[in-house]
Amino acid sequence: MEELKIRKANREDSPLILEFIKELAEFEKLSHEVVATSRHLEETLFGEAPDAEVYLAFYENEPAGFTLFFYNYSTFLGKRGLYLEDLYVKEHLRGKGIGKALLINLAKHALDNNCARFEWSVLDWNTKAIKFYESLGAKQMDEWTVHRVSGEELKRLAET
Repeated sequence: MEELKIRKANREDSPLILEFIKELAEFEKLSHEVVATSRHLEETLFGEAPDAEVYLAFYENEPAGFTLFFYNYSTFLGKRGLYLEDLYVKEHLRGKGIGKALLINLAKHALDNNCARFEWSVLDWNTKAIKFYESLGAKQMDEWTVHRVSGEELKRLAET
């Protein structure tokens, strides 16, 4: 796909990454939860000890989408894994293979970095995405559920 380019993001891409995050949040009906700023992204993604990494996709030189990921660790396998936090492709550019190319890029990145697995979460109502991921060989982990402690609950737990 000659018109598609994928590259690692850099500090100067922080405003674009934030734009993608806001568009993703809008799609997921979670815009009210976005508090990140370009400055936050510069510090956490491109500082001395980055918390995550980002790849950007450009279709015919237009910013098209992104992936944001970080490493986790499997005690059972004794190896690191790659966790995809966000995958987003602009709505008007979907269906052009950009999402698939971004996932293939991350699969290669995972193997190049000695990862034993590559995982992500999907909103249960996003059946289109679920079917897409399954078409690529992804398996739902039905026996696992995600639990989260954040905000005030996190503070309360830490103070217990």
